[in-house]
Amino acid sequence: MAATLEQAGFESLWCTDHIILPSVIESRYPFADDGVFPYAGDLPWFDAVVAMTAMASATSTVEIGSAVLVLPLRHPVIFAKQMASLDVLAGGRVALGVGAGWLAEEFEALGVDHASRGGRLDEWVELLHRCWSGSPAAFEGAHYTLPAGFHCQPKPLRTPPILVGGMSKAAIRRAAANDGWLALQRFDQLDPLALAPHITTMKELMAEAGRDPEDLRVTLRIIQSANHADALARVLGDFASVGVDEVIIDVDWRNGGENASGDYERLRDAV
Repeated sequence: MAATLEQAGFESLWCTDHIILPSVIESRYPFADDGVFPYAGDLPWFDAVVAMTAMASATSTVEIGSAVLVLPLRHPVIFAKQMASLDVLAGGRVALGVGAGWLAEEFEALGVDHASRGGRLDEWVELLHRCWSGSPAAFEGAHYTLPAGFHCQPKPLRTPPILVGGMSKAAIRRAAANDGWLALQRFDQLDPLALAPHITTMKELMAEAGRDPEDLRVTLRIIQSANHADALARVLGDFASVGVDEVIIDVDWRNGGENASGDYERLRDAV
């Protein structure tokens, strides 16, 4: 599948992330108007690190990313090591879309405090960057302590860009403080204008911090978008006009990606 999509012309491949899903979800899903998670809990969700590794091994040029990985559920140093290793082996092609997480039941099942997820996300991102330096400085946080005197090799060939997912004020702040924003909308609830004020806010925050607002990378993942290339092609221009740089669409695995080339042609022509 990954090789087929690369050959079709797509510039990046992304995987989603859930480690464990409850049979009954009571948490509100924040990326749908009705708050209902649109997937069955018993779907085969491949581990994101394994999926990214598999995609990297089958390709040679496309960027490999997560959209969105629930970072507070991962061990920060182990995950930093995994991503640095993958980036080296993939030739500097790793990107990370990360989020605080919305599914309280998943946190409970893994023994992680859901209420502290925002603080953990901030600390984990800092720890990633420290570990990717190769010789991380000591870190003392509310949720993790890393002593001095350690090495974490190899360093990534390219520091993986970190895109923060989510629509909350905290997510927007984090996106502006990092490399970009990974927004999410459902296919049947697409609204380009809803993204515009958030993009403006992020660019203002970057300017206030002395950073170039034009460096902001805005990526939109369109959920449940498989087999809708024609409809998507009609709205890509609207998203580009509000500042979206790239769009992630779903691919129907059942046909082995055989429609990928045609989908790519329609979307490319629209761009």
